[in-house]
Amino acid sequence: MGLRKRHNYKNLKIWKLGLEIVNDVFDLINQFPKYEKYDLSSQMSRCSISIPSNIAEGSARSNKSFSYFIDISLGSSFELGTQILIAYNRNYIDKIKLDILEEKLEEFQKMTMSFQNKL
Repeated sequence: MGLRKRHNYKNLKIWKLGLEIVNDVFDLINQFPKYEKYDLSSQMSRCSISIPSNIAEGSARSNKSFSYFIDISLGSSFELGTQILIAYNRNYIDKIKLDILEEKLEEFQKMTMSFQNKL
């Protein structure tokens, strides 16, 4: 039985970008109204954390299983994209912050799909 190759998630650009997105989201939700603490901000927090966490968890698995965790991470990134649009529409964030985070999410999604295709 051959040894399976494992990915060191800390060296993956997609994981590093995922962490950056988490930090950006936490900076944003700290400025949300207090009444959003258990609603949109909680959802955005959990969703953003899911992005790099699933990459890390999947990296210890076979490539087929890793691809499944990548799918979850991608799904969370698309979900987060909707949530930041809701935050913008509710006037919790401005257009500049929306654009910056949307660009990072788009970059993450492109990089992650490319990485997944190479597994």
